[in-house]
Amino acid sequence: MRSVDEQLARVLTAAVRPAPVRVAISESQGLLCAEEVVAEQAMPGFDQAAVDGYAVRSVDVQAAGEQECALPVVGEVPVGSRQPRRLQPGQAVRVDTGAPLPTLADAVVPLRYTDEHPARVAVRESVPSAAFVRRTGEDVQIGDIAVRRGAPIGSAQVGLLAAVGKSKVLVHPRPRVSVLSLGDELVDVDRTPGQGQVYDVNSYALAAAARDAGAEVARVGVVGGDAKRLREVVEGRLLLSEIVVIAGAAGGSAGAGVRSALADLGEIDVTRVAMHPGSVQGFGRLGPDEVPTFVLPGNPVSALVVFEVLVRPLIRAALGKTNPHRRTVSASLLSPISSSKGRRGFLRGQLLRDPNTGDYLVQPLGTSGTHLLASLAEANSLIVVDEDVDEVAAGEDVSVQFLSQRG
Repeated sequence: MRSVDEQLARVLTAAVRPAPVRVAISESQGLLCAEEVVAEQAMPGFDQAAVDGYAVRSVDVQAAGEQECALPVVGEVPVGSRQPRRLQPGQAVRVDTGAPLPTLADAVVPLRYTDEHPARVAVRESVPSAAFVRRTGEDVQIGDIAVRRGAPIGSAQVGLLAAVGKSKVLVHPRPRVSVLSLGDELVDVDRTPGQGQVYDVNSYALAAAARDAGAEVARVGVVGGDAKRLREVVEGRLLLSEIVVIAGAAGGSAGAGVRSALADLGEIDVTRVAMHPGSVQGFGRLGPDEVPTFVLPGNPVSALVVFEVLVRPLIRAALGKTNPHRRTVSASLLSPISSSKGRRGFLRGQLLRDPNTGDYLVQPLGTSGTHLLASLAEANSLIVVDEDVDEVAAGEDVSVQFLSQRG
């Protein structure tokens, strides 16, 4: 029986990052930048008012507050103005936030420092040079690196790209993942199951998990037990995917049939991994491009746990993440649990915070039955139990892996 760590190491050696592509910045969120984005213009691009007020020469208001200081208001510059203005000594110009400063003005007096008179404004407080002014290039100067290669692109990075005039950016794209389910007993959810038939859960659940991991997903759906049909579908998906996930035939005669049908595309190594649920599973690299291909158990809970432990890290690695694993914390167990000794347990849990201490607590959900999908849907974490442990008492600390969800 292979250890979880050994199987994961085999999987991660197959990680291949897709070639970078240039996309619109509106489509870049969540991806890694694949270039050094150099600013070709400054931000701000001109000296501008940081508040509504009066543009002045600071030297003309340095005595304000100590003695009467009033300046004639010789005009107004609204935000967006493209008409250049020049300030003369001893004058003020009314400016809006974001408006370009007149020539010679080196400060802005906020409205609250004045009587707001439209013709001759009384200034009650002095301001130093550069006060309430956004200087040219104060945020980004020409030649600065706006977004670095390898940086995750979030909302702030998208905004910065727009601010420096970049409409497109080179990124590492999402790996393409194809998901299909095997089984003559399966029907799609828009059909009524007959005697002995069940809904296809795996292709929907695993496609959602792959999408949550950051992949571009093609849910192929149900493929029957015909070997020729299976081979044709998989061969076609290998041309369009960086990862292929097949659920429903990991062990027994069905697993042997899958390996036989795909034999001329490459070898699927089916083995027992020291974990539960989902011990029996397969992994190989198929086709001329050696596309990583998983064969997962048919049980939806087992399939999702194996996906979480082994497939998701591969997707994250293909995205270029330096740490492809979920966050793990230590939490105090609220109820006792049992696990299969000799196998690493991944048990469903609800992670909580103690309102008084802020410490993590975890409540096991359901029983160890691998068929209980409802408790997995309730879970926000997996309780990870070491291979050499079969019982953990309430109050003991356990390792807990986040199952964060979007939304």
